[in-house]
Amino acid sequence: MTAAPPALLERYRRLLAQPREPFPITLGEGSTPLIRTRRLGAEIGLEELYLKYEGTNPTGSFKDRGMVLAVNRAASSGARAVVCASTGNTAASAAAYAAAAGLPCFVVLPAGKVARGKLAQALVAGARLVMVDGNFDEALAAVRRLGDEGVAAVVNSVNPDRLDGQQTAAWEVCDALGRPPDALALPVGNAGNITAYWRGFTRYAGEGLIESRPRMLGFQADGAAPIVRGEPVAEPETIATAIRIGNPASWAGATAARDDSGGSIESVSDDEILAAQRDVAHLEGIFCEPASAAGVAGVRKLASGGRLHRSETVVCVLTGHGLKDPDAVQAEEGSLAAVAPEVDAIRSAMGI
Repeated sequence: MTAAPPALLERYRRLLAQPREPFPITLGEGSTPLIRTRRLGAEIGLEELYLKYEGTNPTGSFKDRGMVLAVNRAASSGARAVVCASTGNTAASAAAYAAAAGLPCFVVLPAGKVARGKLAQALVAGARLVMVDGNFDEALAAVRRLGDEGVAAVVNSVNPDRLDGQQTAAWEVCDALGRPPDALALPVGNAGNITAYWRGFTRYAGEGLIESRPRMLGFQADGAAPIVRGEPVAEPETIATAIRIGNPASWAGATAARDDSGGSIESVSDDEILAAQRDVAHLEGIFCEPASAAGVAGVRKLASGGRLHRSETVVCVLTGHGLKDPDAVQAEEGSLAAVAPEVDAIRSAMGI
């Protein structure tokens, strides 16, 4: 019988822990697969295209990496509750880890802007939801004030423990490849993840564990692209709900990652995002949520424009599972029509 791998925080204890710090709370986060594409890379024109699939984390998104550290430290510091603003994934993760820690969890959500799968996860874990008549940025501003007042520990990515925990994904990429990739692409919403990945690559380089760092390629949705525009977007709109954010909390960290790595932050359309989501599923069998596909859509655009060489090693981060936000693909269900339960009818419907 093969022993289970060490828990994420224990595996990277030397890089993360304070002296003699306990990490009693874990849901088995991390150790997500790095999948070398067979068909998608060929279609895009890249010989070494990998997908870092964060949808296999306990609550189905990358948020668990940082949440496990944030909630462990909130519990050990005597916090009475945790609170977050969320477009969905943070809510699901915070609720799960707070439940494991025995802490109440409060989630402030923008009304009508959260995917149903994520909302269900937060509810079933016992989170207390507060819907606000505003967008994510307004919800986060209110949550930060609650944190300042000592009402509860804030577990959004403004909490440095969140970004510290999310570094582990960069370390896993390097560990799996045996080296850093030439470029790493990912969606940019509140911009904590691109900030954390760059911090992780930089930390590994500082430890002498890698000899170079990748170019960071971030992609926002056209309707929610404040970093690309150079100014906040008052009413961000995109089908990719996880990155529907108009004023990223980690804006400065994202632009530093872009500039220090010689990378870029650009935008892609909703149509490009949905096409990439379909192709990841059709060509590789991986179902990711729309926001996750923004990095793939962006890499396709760069490759077609000759800005990525076909021999480069490129990793696209798929930040969340497709079942987190299934609404975008449910329209295809409506095209199904029942046929008679007979071989001839089924054969005809199969078209073979």
